[in-house]
Amino acid sequence: MRDVVVVGGGLLGWSAAAALRRKLPALRVTVVPLPPPADALAERIGSSLPSIIEFHRDLGMSDGDALLRANCSFRLGTEYDGWAVDRPSYVHAYDRYGQGIGTASFHIHWLRQARRGTAAPFDAFSPAAQLARARRFILPDEDPASPFAHYEYGLALDPVRYPQMMRAYALHLGAIERPAVLKGINLRGEDGFVESLALDDGAMLSADLFVDCTGPRALLRNALDSAFEDWSVWLPCDRLLFADTAPAADPSPLDHCIAHGAGWRWVAQSASRTSQGFAYASAEISDDKAARTLRGHAGADPQAAVAIRQGRRPEPWLRNCVALGDAATMVEPLEWTNLHLAHSAIDRLVAMMPDRDCAPVELWDYNRQCAAESDRARDFLALHYATSARSEPLWRHMRDTTPPPSLKHTLDLFRERGRLPFYEEETFGRDSWLAVLLGQGVIPAHIDPLIDVVPPAESERAMATMRDHIARQVPALPSQAQFLANIQRQAAR
Repeated sequence: MRDVVVVGGGLLGWSAAAALRRKLPALRVTVVPLPPPADALAERIGSSLPSIIEFHRDLGMSDGDALLRANCSFRLGTEYDGWAVDRPSYVHAYDRYGQGIGTASFHIHWLRQARRGTAAPFDAFSPAAQLARARRFILPDEDPASPFAHYEYGLALDPVRYPQMMRAYALHLGAIERPAVLKGINLRGEDGFVESLALDDGAMLSADLFVDCTGPRALLRNALDSAFEDWSVWLPCDRLLFADTAPAADPSPLDHCIAHGAGWRWVAQSASRTSQGFAYASAEISDDKAARTLRGHAGADPQAAVAIRQGRRPEPWLRNCVALGDAATMVEPLEWTNLHLAHSAIDRLVAMMPDRDCAPVELWDYNRQCAAESDRARDFLALHYATSARSEPLWRHMRDTTPPPSLKHTLDLFRERGRLPFYEEETFGRDSWLAVLLGQGVIPAHIDPLIDVVPPAESERAMATMRDHIARQVPALPSQAQFLANIQRQAAR
């Protein structure tokens, strides 16, 4: 490979260009900065998973770059309200929940207490969840013995300044910007590879590899084939509404997802805005009624509804064209996986870069890994629908729908004895699965016998100590606004 062309000028296209130049500096990388379309969710959803921190570090960027140059802020997880109806809200934080007691995992002890009716909420044992509920934030403690040492954090992105930062960084690393409008795609007759792009100024842009960051339209990748695996049977929302409002003076590091009869809505605060939105099934509510619903909660007029088709390409990389982000996989923003899947694909693209012949065996392995990761992310999102106890027709239908085989196996195994299977390429770890399963009220039929070696009174004392230790320390910690202000002051010295 000598020449790579990236088509798409949003944060995804510039992130791909920066990664290629940083990791493979011999490549000539040209970006055709087409503006992202409205339905490119990896570009629009500002809440990111903790994996963004490692993505930045791989590029040679620091948290300070994102915070000071791009006005980002921190996030620790998401609170889910109304998903289980008769149960309190719960927090999925990027943290471990409790500590093992004896030979059994912590959640087994919690389940024993829950069956006795004496258990505190599961997220009371997650330091990050309690920090977020209290609207407080600190970086993880370097002392591994501290309860505040083991969580991760994501970022809330500024939709204007973050793409600008990634563009500036990619150009600094040597990427070339080629402003133009794409007019056509020329394929080679002998093998069907992309030969060149026809631009509106009459030029033909050739390359060894073409990277499609044009959103769901997949302008390049669709020239090769349009095969698509539809997930709407498990993920019912096919419309999104957005209504950004002013930022909060003290942004919460906890996003909020509130279930609705026809879908769910979100509120996510950051240093630059308060992002609000409504994901819904158009068969259950009209666009006009959905807009009125969001307007009533957000206090602002929503933008035009965006149609989404959830699913993925069986082969995001075909011949010499690879689709990234929404051009490869599109899911609703529940759990904020959109940008994570795109970043993961960029990492995989760099690590698995083939020669110019794009040997099918190498592309097959890339596509296999992408499929494994996307399918388990799909499972985690579908889990929220499959386990909800809401009574509206949409939710009853989703509860009665047979889940994907991999999710069905996970649910069957957990419902039997509280155990979870291992899958390759998991986006969410074991504690994340437990946070949602137990938060939604999924209680196993049997308890793992490993717990029998610890008497109930002993585990209850240990759990009370964990919970109280967290609860005592949280009130003394700074709010996120105070923490960000401290960073700004340190940077100004």
